[in-house]
Amino acid sequence: MRQTHQHIVRRTVITMTALASLLAGLATAATPSANADSADRPAAPRPSLSPDATPTPTATPTRTQAQVQAQARTGPDGRTRAEARVQAPGRSASGEPPTGSTPGPTTGPTIDTSKIDPSAAVDTDAAADPTTSGAKVFQGEAFDTCVAPPLSTMRAWKASPYRAVGVYIGGRGRACPNQPNLTRDWVQGVTGLGWRLLPLYVGSQSPCVHADRKRPYAIDADGAWQQGVREGRDAVARARGLGMAERSALYLDMEAYDQRDAKCGRTTLSFIRGWNREVRRLDYVPGFYSSAVSGVSHLEGARAAGTRDLPAAMWFARWRVGPNVHGEPVLAPGSWQPHRRIHQYAGNVKQTFGGRTLQIDKNVVDAPVAVVR
Repeated sequence: MRQTHQHIVRRTVITMTALASLLAGLATAATPSANADSADRPAAPRPSLSPDATPTPTATPTRTQAQVQAQARTGPDGRTRAEARVQAPGRSASGEPPTGSTPGPTTGPTIDTSKIDPSAAVDTDAAADPTTSGAKVFQGEAFDTCVAPPLSTMRAWKASPYRAVGVYIGGRGRACPNQPNLTRDWVQGVTGLGWRLLPLYVGSQSPCVHADRKRPYAIDADGAWQQGVREGRDAVARARGLGMAERSALYLDMEAYDQRDAKCGRTTLSFIRGWNREVRRLDYVPGFYSSAVSGVSHLEGARAAGTRDLPAAMWFARWRVGPNVHGEPVLAPGSWQPHRRIHQYAGNVKQTFGGRTLQIDKNVVDAPVAVVR
């Protein structure tokens, strides 16, 4: 009994000692130290500079004017408008093919991207209205002829149903390189008479082109994309020399070829895409002319497969049928719409108006034309 009492007293003393120690510790913790805030409290949240970061609800950062302007330029997905138009798998923000990639069958051209406005290197949209980007559209009858007629003939042909004319402004494959009437003054003169112009550029031709006379101008299979870029730049330079301003349509003339030849088809498509890219980069509207069952069918297949850098307007030749821009069977109903089609429905036809006779091809147009100021 005595031992038990001593044991209880000893346990009580130990318990009271421990309690006293605990109380002392709590008193010490209640006294703040010089670095208590920095050591024991979480730091106040800081605003993130990353555009993709989720802001902390308690943070109330003050936005700079530059940040406000940046937000105004972004869309609902957080990307800038230029990025939203340009960026896509296999494509850099500048619009150029990534280093080491192939824009079709060949490696893309080396271009100083610092000189490229990324917003100009847009993806092909075969369903957009070209007038929204400043292009001028003509709807009606048109003719094209190998040599631009004299101004007097164009004045006499005001008696015709045509109000637009296709003119061959350049290209090493052009059948009629001698164009004595096609000058800046002529362009101003016919425009003043109320004509609209459809500029055609007959550059290098497909290696499997059907026409023997076009084979000397075959695309270089080892540098098709680069060759297309160079000739696209030449097409724009010639249009500018004639007084055709930015947002003018320029139509690449690619005569009928054997698109069933896979290697030839890849080479041809690479050239066309390089040409389109450069024309578009320089703020002109790239168009394309070919046979409906050849080049047009080829590009429609490329469009359906998701290929980029295709023409903005399609000029298809299908003769001995009625004029119809919307009923071409090789084109999907929604492709190259609206205001992006020309149908050449007759060729090598002689007609006389106002006492002047010309041999022409006949077209019906709902597409962009040259912008002449």
